[in-house]
Amino acid sequence: MSTADRLPPPWGQLIDRDRALEFEFDGRRYSGYAGDTLSSALAANSRWIMSRSFKYHRPRGSASFAGWDANSYVQVGGEPNVPGDLLPLEAGLAATPQNVLGSLDRDFASATRFLKRFLPVGFYYRAFFRPRGAWKWWEPLFRSAAGLGRIDTAAPRRGYFDKQHLFTDVAVVGAGPAGLSAAIAAAEGGADVLLAEESPVLGGSLNYARFGRTPGRVAGLRDELLARVTGNANVRVLAGTTCSGWFADNWLSLHTRARLYKVRAGRVVLAAGSVEQPAVFGNNDIPGVMTGSAAQRLMRLYGVRPGNRAAVVTSNEDGEDVAKDLIDAGVDVVAVFDLRAGGLRRLKALPESGGRHVKGIAVTHADGRPETVGCDLIVTSVGYAPLGQLACHDGGRLEYDNGIHAFRIGNCPSGGDTAGSVNHIYELDAVLSDGAAAGDYAVGALNGRNPVRMKVEDPMAGSANHPYPIYPHPDGNEYVDFDEDQTIADLINAVGDGFGHPELAKRYSTAAMGPSQGRMSATNAMRIVSRANGGNNAGQRITTQRPPFRPAPMGVLAGRGIEPERLTAMHDWHAVHDAAFAPAGLWRRPAYYGPGREQCVRREVAAIRRRVGLIDVSTLGGLEIRGPDAAEFLERFYTFAYRKQPLGRTRYVLMTGDTGAIIDDGVAARLGDEHFYVTTTTAGSDTVYRTMLRRNAQWRLRVDIANVTSGLAAMNIAGPLARAVISRLDADIDFSKEAFPYLGVRRGRIMDIPVLAMRVGFVGELSYELHAPASRALELWEALLRAGREQDVHAVGVEAQRVLRLEKGHIIVGQDTDGLTHPGEADMSWAVARRKPYFVGRAAIACFGGQPLLRRLVGFELPVDIGGLPDECNLVLRGETIAGRVTSIAHSAELEKNIGLAYVHPDDAAPGSTIVIKRSDGARLKGAVVTLPFLDPSGARQEL
Repeated sequence: MSTADRLPPPWGQLIDRDRALEFEFDGRRYSGYAGDTLSSALAANSRWIMSRSFKYHRPRGSASFAGWDANSYVQVGGEPNVPGDLLPLEAGLAATPQNVLGSLDRDFASATRFLKRFLPVGFYYRAFFRPRGAWKWWEPLFRSAAGLGRIDTAAPRRGYFDKQHLFTDVAVVGAGPAGLSAAIAAAEGGADVLLAEESPVLGGSLNYARFGRTPGRVAGLRDELLARVTGNANVRVLAGTTCSGWFADNWLSLHTRARLYKVRAGRVVLAAGSVEQPAVFGNNDIPGVMTGSAAQRLMRLYGVRPGNRAAVVTSNEDGEDVAKDLIDAGVDVVAVFDLRAGGLRRLKALPESGGRHVKGIAVTHADGRPETVGCDLIVTSVGYAPLGQLACHDGGRLEYDNGIHAFRIGNCPSGGDTAGSVNHIYELDAVLSDGAAAGDYAVGALNGRNPVRMKVEDPMAGSANHPYPIYPHPDGNEYVDFDEDQTIADLINAVGDGFGHPELAKRYSTAAMGPSQGRMSATNAMRIVSRANGGNNAGQRITTQRPPFRPAPMGVLAGRGIEPERLTAMHDWHAVHDAAFAPAGLWRRPAYYGPGREQCVRREVAAIRRRVGLIDVSTLGGLEIRGPDAAEFLERFYTFAYRKQPLGRTRYVLMTGDTGAIIDDGVAARLGDEHFYVTTTTAGSDTVYRTMLRRNAQWRLRVDIANVTSGLAAMNIAGPLARAVISRLDADIDFSKEAFPYLGVRRGRIMDIPVLAMRVGFVGELSYELHAPASRALELWEALLRAGREQDVHAVGVEAQRVLRLEKGHIIVGQDTDGLTHPGEADMSWAVARRKPYFVGRAAIACFGGQPLLRRLVGFELPVDIGGLPDECNLVLRGETIAGRVTSIAHSAELEKNIGLAYVHPDDAAPGSTIVIKRSDGARLKGAVVTLPFLDPSGARQEL
């Protein structure tokens, strides 16, 4: 069938016949219409095979044409697992099939069908763990053949994504007849209504189903309902929008391909509809076998005739409607097998050579009479499963009801209601009444009227679903789960292997665990497992339903492609002077200056060790703590003691959490009796600030806490000649050793620029950390560089700074610690004031103190001639057991040694012990534990 062979109007409601589109699939060019999906356009071109199955690589085509099965999943560029049933056709669209080795028509991996007898259910659990270590060989083989799509990790971010918060009185999910009626009733009752519909057009089954009426009468009713919805100012419609989650307090997540809506609703009406279930019989998975609603969608929505000769297998009135539609579309209905009239013993689809399409159907009637009919289309209509998964996200349950032969929603969330076929109401007038009743009930509940939900009875509810539309065949190939290639025998064998509980059978067989989450398989799988157990279906629950209801693009979850970025006041200077930048939290810091990383870092380290260097440290957090209880606040918040800290002095701060784990560190400078200035790590400033506010909301101390990070910039001038350089500037601060000792803090002006100066020793040399207003920091930076020309001052990046601090054995929180590291493990017990009655984490640290350490952070040295340094996070081994990891590693030109920090077993922490490090290439290196610091243990350099 070509595009020109479409059914004439009114068939094909969604397509624009004046806009032909060219596209590509599996390397071939095709044409379709605007309004098509990829699946419908391929069907219009008689391209029925869309994929190959997961395990046996059987030819597969869409069974639902609504995205409920994984048969239509395709790859589009770097995006895998895109449902072709839902993918709008665009000019130039290029898609490829998934799970194919070779081409779609000639898949070399289809040879796995000959191995089927050797691949019983659960074979992977039993076959590949012997001999010991065999899984290391099998794993890459299975992963490479695992099917589905391929993620391109190098693919650029594609498209625009954003998020929006919405609030509404009533949210109605689903715009079929029940959803439209609910929205109208709620809106006319005065409520603000949000109506979300996954399809780009409203109407749901009104767009394709007959409901026992003539199509014209159904279309007229649809147009009337749409006019009432779109004409009501209280209704906001989100078409083409999927509701992917229903959470506590009626918080809904909805998404399109480009936007995530975060919705808070007063009431929710779930009118999501239901999924038509397949019958299970021999070769029921091959292209040309589809549900009745799939055939109706093809004809009414896209104008595609699903076949020329059709056999209809039905057990309800909807199957009769499908047969009428097929006849109206010019399809020759050669047989109708009514399962209500005595049923069938056996049923099998007959495939063409290679299984590429159906060519007939063979049945055995209840009286034993065989019958074979030639056909190119088999349509089944045997029942429905409610799309109640969203209700299960917020505590609902799907439980089997023998009265209707289907799952029913139980324990619906207290703020919600269900309506329509999700509520097992199928007759059209009853569906409309049920939707209106749900809308009225929602308004009454919102207004506090304590309404009673009107119960709508539907005489069709008990006859819509066949109790057991499952027909085992001696030849097998009766597929219960298309995603996972699971058959009747697989589920029966799972029960025989001892996995009889539905949850265990699911996991052992993987039935209902595929991409479509069991939408078209969970009901039949439960029936088979229950019968194999000899039990009753009643009360059986469907396995756990988790969000999202439909897969969402990662870009939608991530939001807009904006990476927050902060720049220091000296950033432009760094860029002009050839700085290579590195991320530091949200900041961009100079890593080093000039071409050639190693020589630049070596030169910058030497500048500070031999002469003088200038480091931009503006990324450090800065917090002002003021008030009568400022010292008491620090006493509680940090591990050290601050109540008696002298004015004009700095003191180290170590922050731990309630579990005793190290969270942050920095310096506290006491500027007055009720005034402290506290620095934090670059990445920790916002977290520390928020935590301070939260803690004081509990403690209610008399303090004011201000985050001044953005208002200040900071620079560290360090090296044996630092005093000589800074003394050249006009300042009212005395920088002499006597007036400004190590760990002192002074406030004053340099060149009329307000400055807070601290003598700290992170790099292990004479150094002054200068904090100044960001608006004038560049002026001070350039003045220091001019003043230091005679001393050959160098700008120094963060990589050299990290080597300098490592030589002094100073840790970096987050690099030399992790989320579980407590002070004893990091050799930081000296920073814990154990006589304090309280600080955050004290109780946990005390508990750790009474237990033997499990690891210890130590300094180590490695020989120079080892052929390459280990990487950070390389393992430290004790025999064949993992004892720890390397946290920091560098070559020290000053010491002419390779040095590092690592966690080791406590028994190996004594200086002189030998540790073994496993390098990334597998080589094992022996290191020697040494006493910290590596350089200047007396501290003479920093106290010049």
